[in-house]
Amino acid sequence: MSENCNHNCSDCAENCGERTDPQSFLKQPHELSDIKKVIGVVSGKGGVGKSLVTSLLATLLQRRGHKTAILDADVTGPSIPKIFGIKDKTFASDMGWLPARTKTGIEMISVNLLLEDDTEPVVWRGPVISGVVTQFWTEVIWNDVDYMLVDMPPGTGDVPLTVFQSLPVDGIIMVTSPQELVEMIVGKAVKMAGMLDIPILGIVENMSYFECPDCGGKHNIFGESRIEVMAEKFGIDTISKIPITPDLAVLCDGGNIEQFNGAWMDNMAQRLEQLTF
Repeated sequence: MSENCNHNCSDCAENCGERTDPQSFLKQPHELSDIKKVIGVVSGKGGVGKSLVTSLLATLLQRRGHKTAILDADVTGPSIPKIFGIKDKTFASDMGWLPARTKTGIEMISVNLLLEDDTEPVVWRGPVISGVVTQFWTEVIWNDVDYMLVDMPPGTGDVPLTVFQSLPVDGIIMVTSPQELVEMIVGKAVKMAGMLDIPILGIVENMSYFECPDCGGKHNIFGESRIEVMAEKFGIDTISKIPITPDLAVLCDGGNIEQFNGAWMDNMAQRLEQLTF
């Protein structure tokens, strides 16, 4: 041990006998919370439908009898309340913040549930945004949640790192689109998950194809699907494809996503059900 040792092993490269295990950054949830599994929904870039996938999966899990919650960590681009038609603001009790509830009972928290005006931009620096996401975990009372889905902002910046290090994430679901460029960007997010030892549970390709309502033919509007190639490359065994479906857009715009019909995400819900509580 060096005579200049400050006993902070997390930032020391020395291999001495006094070294202790690296400090954990995990934050404890609110003392009244009960959360069994935490699943991150991530993407390497924006605009691929990450919030849509989060909403569909939450709705499916709730339908299958699991108590589900959504933590909207996309602080500067929150869309979850709009997709579910939540307009009432959340509020704090003497014990902590209470999440909003959707029509079917899904609990959620989002910065748009705190702002007076939904169109007000969130112009905050990274550390402030990361702090808000941490507060969503530590100060909100989550009641008996089987699956908490965390809707991440795109990329590999401050907020994804904060979530991966501060929350006990059991696994992540990658969201992508058919373009070849996305494969490179997804690779960055996959490598980040590997660096933090977080398993990838599945990959979802949104806008995968368009099925003609007249002839039933499938058309690859954004190019040939590459999800099988990516899944094999990154060792991911569960894949889902969501088509371009105008009905989904109508449901999202109207705040009625819980009314959707479609089996595109059933296998992903089944994959999450394989996780043991």
